[in-house]
Amino acid sequence: MKNIKLISLLSILVLGLVSFTTFNESTKYKCMIQMTNYTGEGAYIVISLLNSEGEYVETLNVKGDDDEWYNTVESWWQFYGKRRPNIDAITGATISGGERAITVIEIDDNKLDKGYKLRFETAVEDQEYYESDVELELTSANVKSKVEGTGFIRYIRLMAQ
Repeated sequence: MKNIKLISLLSILVLGLVSFTTFNESTKYKCMIQMTNYTGEGAYIVISLLNSEGEYVETLNVKGDDDEWYNTVESWWQFYGKRRPNIDAITGATISGGERAITVIEIDDNKLDKGYKLRFETAVEDQEYYESDVELELTSANVKSKVEGTGFIRYIRLMAQ
């Protein structure tokens, strides 16, 4: 009898905890990055999620896996460098002039149409740094669009998977 009461009590506790837990659904997006025809080293590119005040919320992807050069992506480094969470799962090789890369990024659905933005920062060794090479508001329309860059990125194109 005691076992049945204990199991019942544990079941109620687990159900109670689950009922207060929210599960955010997310969508994966293919993100194609087309670079301009520049000469020099490959670009370090950081894709970040920003809130409506322009503050960093999350690092979605990093092109460039040598952490020695992360500080050249200056604004992002101020956010990331203080905490340095493990980003190995979302890093890849740099992209050189004229090349393109396709990356998959995952975004919580509750961020769409709520004032959040995606920012693509770029830096190339011995060249310039672009804090907002591409910046777009995270809307239902924009996650299906092509957006022109202002620096090393010619354009990006997003498409839900």
